[in-house]
Amino acid sequence: MASFAPDWAAAQERATQLEAIVVQDTAGSQDAATGPVNGVVARETLTGAKTATDITEIPQAVSVIGREEMDEQGAQKADEALRYTSGVFAQPFGADSDTNWVFIRGFQASATGTYMDGLQLYSHAFGGFYVDTFGLERIEVLKGAASVLYGGTNPGGLINYVSKRPTFERRRYVESGVNDAGNAYFGFDIGDVANETLSYRMTGRIAGGDTYSDFQNGWRGFLSPSITWKPDEQTSLTILANYSHIDENHNGGSFLPYEGTVVDRVAGGVNYGRIRRDFNPTEPSVDLYERQQGSIGYEFEHTFDNQWTVRSHARYGAADIKEVTVYPFGWASANELTRIDFAHDSHVSTFLADNQIEGKVETGAVEHTILAGLDYKYYNIDQEQASAPFGSTPTINPFDPVYGRPLTPRDTYLNQDMTLQSLGLYAQDQLRFGNGWLVTLNGRYDWSTLETTDGPTAFTDATTARSRDDGSFSGRAGIAYEFANGVTPYASVATFFNPAIGTLANGELFEPEKGTQYEIGVKYRPTFVDGLFTVALFDLTRENVAVADPNDPFAQIQTGEVRSRGIELEGKVNVTEDFRLTAAFTALDLETTEDTDPTVVGKTPFLIPEVMASAWADYTFRGGWYDGITIGGGLRYVGSSWADNQNTLKVPAVTLADLRLGYEKDNWGVDLNVTNLFDKTYVSGCQGVDVCSYGEGRSFKLKAHVTW
Repeated sequence: MASFAPDWAAAQERATQLEAIVVQDTAGSQDAATGPVNGVVARETLTGAKTATDITEIPQAVSVIGREEMDEQGAQKADEALRYTSGVFAQPFGADSDTNWVFIRGFQASATGTYMDGLQLYSHAFGGFYVDTFGLERIEVLKGAASVLYGGTNPGGLINYVSKRPTFERRRYVESGVNDAGNAYFGFDIGDVANETLSYRMTGRIAGGDTYSDFQNGWRGFLSPSITWKPDEQTSLTILANYSHIDENHNGGSFLPYEGTVVDRVAGGVNYGRIRRDFNPTEPSVDLYERQQGSIGYEFEHTFDNQWTVRSHARYGAADIKEVTVYPFGWASANELTRIDFAHDSHVSTFLADNQIEGKVETGAVEHTILAGLDYKYYNIDQEQASAPFGSTPTINPFDPVYGRPLTPRDTYLNQDMTLQSLGLYAQDQLRFGNGWLVTLNGRYDWSTLETTDGPTAFTDATTARSRDDGSFSGRAGIAYEFANGVTPYASVATFFNPAIGTLANGELFEPEKGTQYEIGVKYRPTFVDGLFTVALFDLTRENVAVADPNDPFAQIQTGEVRSRGIELEGKVNVTEDFRLTAAFTALDLETTEDTDPTVVGKTPFLIPEVMASAWADYTFRGGWYDGITIGGGLRYVGSSWADNQNTLKVPAVTLADLRLGYEKDNWGVDLNVTNLFDKTYVSGCQGVDVCSYGEGRSFKLKAHVTW
């Protein structure tokens, strides 16, 4: 928005006629699609079409969580911010402090479905990137197949983290907080205008102290400077950088057996009960988690006089991650857990670039928004993994743990250098015609190369090199009709692919996973209130899934298939400026349709709940002595899931309550967020009978903030 104010004194002296104030609408602009969200209701997104598009016009379900919504719910991790989003299963392994675990439509998005500012944050094995939510303006979730825009990616959908950027406004904001475990933090968000063409912003946060698990403590911090140069209204260049450091110990409460978490451990006629939620099975003397990562990139945009726009985005990133931990893997005896002494050292480097051209043309009565682009991805990981021989690490009694027993030396079993590269050419046409018809047509082709070199280990002196080249086509076709009352029904079909990392028994590398998604739905943006409601039904099939090779117990083949069907409902409403509501519902029918193991065909894969529902309300009082007091709260229902792929052991459903109390006056405020208000002890999910995780217990987060 821009306006031109008259010089009132000069106007009175000269009695000059005033010019009309000009207000520029930001609708359809990049700023509107990446900037702050008004309350809980976003209007536009870049994620669903790579152009600034109203969410109702995207032929797939899209959810946007803005900065205000994150703060209201007290979310300090990305997976915490997604707990009230339809189609998303967050924190399946509990409150994991070093990874944001997220599943979309039943498929894991943490490794291949995570993006930052439209560029992929690819992860393999333990080589990925961690994102601190304090540096984010919004989190966007595009549900379902997205390869047609982004190349190889998670079939269930993707998460796009949108960074805070310079705004050409003065900004001074700091906040500090502490939780009841004794973990404290300090964050700042400072920005200003250097001159009329240059603006900068600096965000950062540092946190440290104890946590809710035995022995876990440490510290972490990040710093993100950014600068925008805008010499005129048609040109802008933004530089975005980040440095993050984590140094801590691992949390407990995960990798635990079904017996002892979901149900009591009963053995030899003795009932040992349940393992404590804060029990940590590691060895404190050796446990460590160290991460150093950094990135730098740019976003350039120029609009020509003919209204065609060119954009170029690129980012280089690097990360060094080291871990040593001792984790359990099933019962060794009646009350002793088997443990595995594990370590890895991973070095990651990545480079991504996306170049686009966008413009509008008209053919008769049809208006086209054309987008064409060429993107490139490079990901390299140099990693070593080691563990002590299975059965050689001392066991531990989780009901009466004893630490400090001598550990067997670890042997390196993996010494690998892997590089994944891809080049994608894509095009999109968004057509408008007939006073309401919307058609979206996409096509893309990717060329990808996977190279692996496995070097000497403790078990071999050989070096083995493999490579594979693939070409993949992706497409999407969507149609919608926008009624005058704000109702927009739509339907779409899209194909996808995702590079798979693995080796067949004959030594060949895996071919990419592929599949197709069908989706129909309705989006409704009311004319009488600021809200957005979405209903989506989908049928998604994932092919070329790696399953056990029946002829080789140590190998896999790609004959598996998993189908995900379901319905998602989501509503977000700013009833007033001080009263906000959100609600979400998800019902999934996840089924293994092909597998070499006949006992799992027709069954539901483990871990993923079949039903999820949530609702959140936030109200700020105005007037009188109570002016500025805020009361908020939510309910989350996480339905039952299976602990095994044969569907013989079930993880029960749970309903959780969250609370927010706040007060804001002038330029300062305080907030208290309570997660799991009634401190329910529950298992968030099991990835097999020996890998169950406790959900987050009750936590109190107190925050104070000030602006000036």
